Amino acid sequence: MTRLETAYDARYGAAASPGLPVGWVVLFLLAGFFGGFGVYRLIHGGGGAPVAAQPRDITPRGELDEDEKHTIGLFSRNSPSVVYITNLRARLDFFTRNITEIPQGTGSGFVWDETGHIVTNFHVVDGASAAEVTLADHETYKARLVGASPDHDLAVLWIDAPRDKLKPLAVGSSADLKVGQKVYAIGNPFGLDQTLTTGIVSALGRTITSVSRRPIENVIQTDAAINPGNSGGPLLDSAGRLIGVNTAILSPSGSSAGIGFAVPVDTVNRIVPQLIRFGRLVEPGLVFDDRFSARILARLNVRGVLVVAVEQGSPAHRAGLRGTRVLRDRSIIPGDVIQEIGAQPVKSADEAYRLLGRYNVGDKVPLKVWREGRTETIEMVLQN
Repeated sequence: MTRLETAYDARYGAAASPGLPVGWVVLFLLAGFFGGFGVYRLIHGGGGAPVAAQPRDITPRGELDEDEKHTIGLFSRNSPSVVYITNLRARLDFFTRNITEIPQGTGSGFVWDETGHIVTNFHVVDGASAAEVTLADHETYKARLVGASPDHDLAVLWIDAPRDKLKPLAVGSSADLKVGQKVYAIGNPFGLDQTLTTGIVSALGRTITSVSRRPIENVIQTDAAINPGNSGGPLLDSAGRLIGVNTAILSPSGSSAGIGFAVPVDTVNRIVPQLIRFGRLVEPGLVFDDRFSARILARLNVRGVLVVAVEQGSPAHRAGLRGTRVLRDRSIIPGDVIQEIGAQPVKSADEAYRLLGRYNVGDKVPLKVWREGRTETIEMVLQN
């Protein structure tokens, strides 16, 4: 046995301690009882004069200030246009072999027109076998996917709802926005419907990457809190006009950290009519890839963007543009090199996609093209 153990036993061990006298134990118990009773009397006011416990008089607040009135009115007018979207996915029950639709996620959206079109983010409905749209009055309708553009993270649904329940938002402009303008986001974060957050335009001209890995240009950055479930909801200006579709946040935790992004309404107003009319975005049908083409362009000593592929039947195919061919012996026959789009020089795939994305259906797009040692101008018409 060590010295430490011996000293411990000598001081605290059972052999060295005959135990606490019974009288002391009783005294401690009584002290605890009466002490606790005294605390109880102190808390509940026992033993003295009755204490008056009445509700305090309410101090009149006075009028709300003008900014509060404005925000309340803006939310009251526009919240009926914001919807709650449930993403459903079909599941097969292993035992019964019955197929059921299981909620996979939720998001936000808004009424686009009185015919029942609903705008949201593509990633809100991506992978869904079905979807449901709940209006502000909590009526739920089955939704049908009309069209989607993954490159812009936009999708259009349709519901068969009475026209008097469909209240489209007023559409504004994003080209004339200024940093510092007030903005208002309405959505369903974390499944909490009809939630309002406010902030300002904190930056303009941002670029984010879509779910298809394409760049979305001129994105609006805001410090209005945007959390999971806000995706697809509207970003409004102080006039209550739609200026963007909330689409993403920048946050290590997945919750709002004061940096949110919205697809600008000018892009939305260009894409959505095409999705309603054609079910898809009418694109030129050109495929670019900087990594694939860098070595080829260096060998040709040509500046521009190499056309890697041309989709059959696309506007680019009808305009006679040529893609790059890889032969059986792995030798490469370069395609056209686009050097200018609408008199704007291009040096990368991102620039080419951005410039082509400015054109609408029916527009004529002039292209300056290098082909087999010479340059020429080719006009491409965007049509379905």
